[in-house]
Formats: sequence, structure tokens, C-alpha cells
Amino acid sequence: MISRHLSVVVPGITADAVYRFAGDPDNLPRWAAGLASGVRRDGELLVVDSPMGKVTVRFAESNAFGILDHEVRLPDGTAVDNPLRVLSHPLGAEVVFTVRQRDLSDEDFDTDCAAVQADLDRLRGLLVE
Repeated sequence: MISRHLSVVVPGITADAVYRFAGDPDNLPRWAAGLASGVRRDGELLVVDSPMGKVTVRFAESNAFGILDHEVRLPDGTAVDNPLRVLSHPLGAEVVFTVRQRDLSDEDFDTDCAAVQADLDRLRGLLVE
């Protein structure tokens, strides 16, 4: 299985501030268009309207390490683990998302990676406005 690490540097913003913004479920529709256009809570789960249909998302518990790993459960029940980290960077913060190819064709994997990169770029744009 191929993995691709995608990242953006968010200049002038601390890693903690990026972590708090990106980890707030209410902000997901603002920057994670590839995942969520609408979010509602169901206990610990987030139920989101996504391009794939209704999916549930469970984030790692709040932590001091910048870990925003999350499990996305697709409409067919498949669970996809998504490593997401916010790291300190000399210019501010860096957000790193690992995309795994799983059972996707090479073309679909490239499309998925492009969507994730667009989400990361959107996140940076919201924070650096």
C-alpha cells in the first residue's frame, strides 16, 4: 500500500492555534471540503455530509502533541484511518496529512491526494488571511 505525505506550512501561526482551529468540528466545513459540507454531533461521533455520502468521523482525543488522527467510516461501513499532525515549524506551523492508497486505482489515488492538498491549502488560507 502506497502512502503519500502532504503538507502545508502555515506561517506566523503557532502549532497550537492551528491544532485548535483544525480540530474544532465546527470548522471542518470551512476547510475540509473533501470530507465535510455539514457536521452534526452524535455523542463522540461526528456525522458529516461528504462527497461520498453520510460518513462518521471520530478524532483522536484532545492532546498536547498536535495529533488530529481520525477514523472516517464510509457509507458502506469501511473504516479509513487518517493520520493528521500539526507540528511546530520555524515559520509557524506545519500540517501533515498521510493519504494511503488502499484499494484505489492510481488515478483515483492522485485525485484523492489533490483533494486533500486543496483542503490543506484552504486551511492555510483561512489562518493566514
